[in-house]
Amino acid sequence: MTRLKTPAAISGEAYHDIINKYRPGLGFYESTYKDLHQNPELSEQEERTSNIAAEHLRKNGYSVRDCIGGYGVVGVLQNGAGPTVLLRADMDGLPVLENTGLSYASKKKMKDRFGHTVPVMHACGHDVHVSCLMAAAELLHAARSEWKGTLICLFQPAEEFVAGAQAMVDDGLYTRFDIPKPDIVLGQHVFCLYKAGYVALTTGPVLAAVDGVSVRVFGKGGHGSMPQDCIDPIVIASHVVVRLQTIVARELQPGKLGVITCGKFEAGTAANIIPDYADLELTIRSYDTKVQKQLLHAIERIVRAECDASGSPQAPRFKYNSHAPATVNDDDSTKTLKASFSTYFMENAGPFEPIPGSEDFSVLARAINVPSVFWALGGCDPDKWDEANRKGTLKEIPINHSAGFAPVIEPTVQTGMDALALAALTFLDS
Repeated sequence: MTRLKTPAAISGEAYHDIINKYRPGLGFYESTYKDLHQNPELSEQEERTSNIAAEHLRKNGYSVRDCIGGYGVVGVLQNGAGPTVLLRADMDGLPVLENTGLSYASKKKMKDRFGHTVPVMHACGHDVHVSCLMAAAELLHAARSEWKGTLICLFQPAEEFVAGAQAMVDDGLYTRFDIPKPDIVLGQHVFCLYKAGYVALTTGPVLAAVDGVSVRVFGKGGHGSMPQDCIDPIVIASHVVVRLQTIVARELQPGKLGVITCGKFEAGTAANIIPDYADLELTIRSYDTKVQKQLLHAIERIVRAECDASGSPQAPRFKYNSHAPATVNDDDSTKTLKASFSTYFMENAGPFEPIPGSEDFSVLARAINVPSVFWALGGCDPDKWDEANRKGTLKEIPINHSAGFAPVIEPTVQTGMDALALAALTFLDS
């Protein structure tokens, strides 16, 4: 891996002075956040959001390349000799019907990639990410007398498919768009696991690798009144779903993280018809490559065995739809940034407890073998978080991908802007 030169130490007061001096007014970005929240776009359909990001970058003096790997947008600000730092935000929403009760809640519907009309919501906070990076881009452009180097602001599509980062790389992100290769890749994600105004960072693995697998099991269809003349794929698939839960419970070494989730089970068209097949959609997560291979092997073994046990007329079909590696923070770079966060955010900075969620963020760094650092941004209303913490009800706070997920606008947006700007200044020549 290419190593970034250790930046010169700068006092916490100096960072405060720079960021406070050049921080833009937050009213525009709070309005932008509400607009993005009301107008989410599904993965690979982020045209409006990408146009907003691209136009903002152009107004702030960045050289802009767009439509990279779909709707990917990159702004480049060259400011003399020095390191090249990439800041990343993702843009896409989710097919979720919002139930936050917010005055700016999404009521939008779109057609998904299968042609189904679905509700759309920013249920994972990507509207926060875009707003914060837009704000940081303005701040760092205004503060360019304080640093040297090259800043790259990247707005990524299709993170929810864990496909957008690779799509941008495959489309020539670092080879055909005259975009300099960064020395480090930096990013953040909002979570209501933490209170707004808080940032969390740690070395090593922070998010899990993920594989998406589609499974089709086959039966013999017929009339619902005559199951003796049929082979019921719904029964086969039901046994598969239950049996898969034994992999982590009975095959995985205790202490190793593994998560297998069946998020979609689809079969049949009517109550009195036994169908010919049943479909399962699975996600598999772990921090460890060996564990991930173990889980995938066990899934295939169990599915095949259940089909054989039921006399399935043909072998099951497996389709591997998506993959993203584990997000692993570079040790040296994380320690450097941790020092900046600690002096700047003080008691509002702490450790990032690894979670089994997944991201394709690290693809942007792995593709060119440079370090990356990814941190958590708190989004929960501080008063609500403190009350839930006192009552022991933190798990009742709506989390990412839920219909009630609602990060509070402030101090979330300002903290996210400050964190991105601070991270960039830490690794640029200041």
